[in-house]
Amino acid sequence: MSNELSEKIRILPDLPGTYLMKNQRGTVIYIGKALSLKDRVRSYFSKSTILSARIESMVQHIADIEWIVTGSDLEAFILENNLIKRHRPRYNIILRDDKNYPFLRLDVEDNFPRITVVRRIKKDGALYFGPYVPAGAMRETLRIIKRIFPLATCKTDLNKKYDRPCIEYEIGRCIGPCVGAAAVNDYKKVVKDVRLFLEGKDKELIREMRRRMKMESETLNFEEAAKIRDRIFNIEKVMERQRIVSAEMKDIDVIGMARDREGVDLQILFFRGGMLVGRKDIFSEKTDLVSDNEILTSFIEQYYSSDVLIPHSILLPIALPDTELIEKWLSGLRNSKIEIIMPRRGKRLGMLQLAMENAREAINGHKKKAWVKDQESSELKELLGLAIIPDRIEAFDISNIFGAEAVGSLVVWQDGRLRREEYRHYKIKTVSGADDFAMIGEVVERRYSLLKTGKGERPDLIIIDGGKGQLNSAISVLNRLAIDDIAIIGIAKAKEDKVDRVFLPEASEAIELNAKSGAAHLLQRIRDEAHRFAVSYHRKLRSKEAMLSELDNVRGIGRARKLALLKYFGRIDSLRNASIEDLMKAPKMTKGAAEILFQELRNR
Repeated sequence: MSNELSEKIRILPDLPGTYLMKNQRGTVIYIGKALSLKDRVRSYFSKSTILSARIESMVQHIADIEWIVTGSDLEAFILENNLIKRHRPRYNIILRDDKNYPFLRLDVEDNFPRITVVRRIKKDGALYFGPYVPAGAMRETLRIIKRIFPLATCKTDLNKKYDRPCIEYEIGRCIGPCVGAAAVNDYKKVVKDVRLFLEGKDKELIREMRRRMKMESETLNFEEAAKIRDRIFNIEKVMERQRIVSAEMKDIDVIGMARDREGVDLQILFFRGGMLVGRKDIFSEKTDLVSDNEILTSFIEQYYSSDVLIPHSILLPIALPDTELIEKWLSGLRNSKIEIIMPRRGKRLGMLQLAMENAREAINGHKKKAWVKDQESSELKELLGLAIIPDRIEAFDISNIFGAEAVGSLVVWQDGRLRREEYRHYKIKTVSGADDFAMIGEVVERRYSLLKTGKGERPDLIIIDGGKGQLNSAISVLNRLAIDDIAIIGIAKAKEDKVDRVFLPEASEAIELNAKSGAAHLLQRIRDEAHRFAVSYHRKLRSKEAMLSELDNVRGIGRARKLALLKYFGRIDSLRNASIEDLMKAPKMTKGAAEILFQELRNR
């Protein structure tokens, strides 16, 4: 331990706060919280403290310590979580789950609310339901709502009145506010029914609908009474089919866990209003030195600090040391009391056992996948004559139309999976015209020139999507950069028989891939992903250009509004299909500008 580090440890305050451990390069390698910074940090260096192998390894790399004093242990907890998300330290448990889950949004403050699918929760006064994982559960819910409740699903501005209704009104799936067939209050009744359905309050919903049916009968409106009767029948059938395990009406997340030498699997079951609406699977490798407490605590901190709905209760298989602190934190996020429960009997235990069983099944599935991936990598080594089994593979592709809006893509495969967080797009800057060879050369040079400055990770294999010409262009760049210790290949399809072929740097003949081999499947998956990533970026750029040209010469739409609309809608189709209300939601838009743009787009 250096004198400087020793002095920092000596002057640590006896106060709550967060501490950051750094290595010799100044990189943050661990972040923790403490009720007493002095006692907690000193314990890492005490001979009497028993440390896990992982933390013991971390301590050996500590060269510097920083700390931030907070007003309470809860503030320290929140700060620790924010710092971990920012720095992603090596020795903290990072359970990767970067997906945004789908939610259903119902804007009850609008005169004529409609259900929309979103992946971000905002504090905008709207109601959010979900998450729905997988998305098929959400689509089924939307299908049921559309079949039972006459809620508008179109994009028409319902605050205006039109001469003719659409087909949805004709077949009884909308009550027609657009033609004045239903007033705001009539529409709000349908919205209230949909809300009760999504909240799982079926008894309250059916009781309200029976009251309404009786009232319609008493006023001799038998046709409307019959419609309500049919809806009640359909709702009862749906609820009977969908009610799974939980008889509680609360929102509950159930977290099950299973682990073996390969890693740990977490299964999160989402119960909303007594219905199982989704399931999420998170698998993490290299966790053999990490305790169950650390894994569950890290997951809860990372998952619930993102844009998700906080449930009333969370069921866990074990008690956590920081349970009380986590409950306080979650209660603050939800603005109501949250319970963390370790059930021992009853329905809740059955829900937890279901999550645990799902976790055990999932970890067996991950083991089988890992075996297949190992086999594919071994076959690839033999096929290409590589010195080692490739652990990290990087693949490049180019997308353009006669040189216009030319882009390159880089995708990364490592540790048996595609690493989407490491994907990169490149706008072609130095090449004019449709010269794919030169474009590949530019992208490869921009990527691997970073290695000369000590940045970026070195791959074991480079894949170029293309034939001998593209491969030679990439090799020429690597030679110029004096990089000759990375294996590189090209992969392309023959025009006649559509068989994939692999080109090696020194070989005169290409290798035809056996469509049934694991190595071929691995190469094709990575190549296809590079192609997909390049094409999607190319389409996005073309869509931006199309949208900008669509906005040219529209009165009231200057540069600032153009950029705001471009960022908000993203695609030209979304802009063209937007209502005046949708256009007004974009930043910097006024009602007048939205009306002019709406009319101009319709005229065009």
